[in-house]
Amino acid sequence: MPVYEYYCRDCEEKFDLLRPIVKADDPASCPEGHPSASRTITLFATIGRTDESSFASMPMMGGGCACGGNCACGGH
Repeated sequence: MPVYEYYCRDCEEKFDLLRPIVKADDPASCPEGHPSASRTITLFATIGRTDESSFASMPMMGGGCACGGNCACGGH
């Protein structure tokens, strides 16, 4: 089962729940017991190193860099 991130408007806290995909968008209760928490957009990042030749084969976007300008390829 995937982990989803939720936000409680009552206590203004974010929390994670392990739920089946079919229940991902259902309202959830926060750890404080408020019943109206809603699912949020979860952002993630990866940390790793690639060789610069992999960027050369990618299509160009945005800021002249294959990743749109937010990368560690040394072009900025």
